[in-house]
Amino acid sequence: MTPATPGAQRRVALVIPVFNEGPVLPELLARLGAVRRAESGIAWSCIFVNDGSRDRTGELLAGHAAQDPSTEVVELSRNFGHQAALMAGVTRAHELGVDAMVTMDADLQDPPELIPELLTKWREGACVVLAVRRSRQDRGLRRAGFDLFHRLFNRLSDFPIVSNTGTFGLLDSEALDALVALPERHRFFPGLRAWVGYPTAEIVYDRKNRAAGTPAQTFKRLVSYAFDGMLSFSYLPLRMLTYVGMLVSGFGFALGTFFITRRLLGIEIAFTGFTTLVTLTLFLGGIQLVGIGVIGEYLARVYDEVKQRPLYFVRRKKP
Repeated sequence: MTPATPGAQRRVALVIPVFNEGPVLPELLARLGAVRRAESGIAWSCIFVNDGSRDRTGELLAGHAAQDPSTEVVELSRNFGHQAALMAGVTRAHELGVDAMVTMDADLQDPPELIPELLTKWREGACVVLAVRRSRQDRGLRRAGFDLFHRLFNRLSDFPIVSNTGTFGLLDSEALDALVALPERHRFFPGLRAWVGYPTAEIVYDRKNRAAGTPAQTFKRLVSYAFDGMLSFSYLPLRMLTYVGMLVSGFGFALGTFFITRRLLGIEIAFTGFTTLVTLTLFLGGIQLVGIGVIGEYLARVYDEVKQRPLYFVRRKKP
């Protein structure tokens, strides 16, 4: 991208994927408007990606875009999922040639009022600014799942990321160029953002409850997202299969040597047989099935990459 002319307004895009966020949109738009007015020295573009919403989300965004020329609505042809919708917005921001891009979710768990802090770190020289969650309001199974994922990811990953980070953050034009150049289909945005590198800064905040509505990300989708993150950035599950195979083979060799030695020495070997045989069969069969499953997960992702299907289709853009 071409650097901004000295003295010219810096161009910043807000990228926000939305799916059935009608109840929260009025408050989101009002709070974003207040932030944009406070940062009047910025030339703002606000890119909403409507990921096949079935409520009033598209209607509300279209009405707002008709009144605000800096707001653009990218309509996807169906619900492609959060990561695909996010990438549609990222690609559009890249096409606009902005100096920086702020990504965030629409549910107001990540307060728009923190955007000036992201901009401050950017002005100080950071190419990537991460919003790190000091605390979060999720409870129950979702909270336990998020905590477990962050612990496991940095233990398994070949390229650890800063814990408790999500979509919310800022990338400058150089980091944005690098992110758009990454071609994979199974995308884990926090991991890709960390992988591209560049000078990074952090802000810390407390994550809030949803302002309205219900979470669009189902538990099943969150689990799938977690698998994408871990399998896209780690070969450890495959290595563990190798280690387990070597361990079981070594145990089998040692056990075989033990029995052969006893036989050569003429020592009687008494077997009860059934329990030992069933236990070993189930144990080895379980390891093999787990191994096939892990290999299948990686192979399925290779299959998706080879097909080269687009991440999404844009139905229309408004205005």
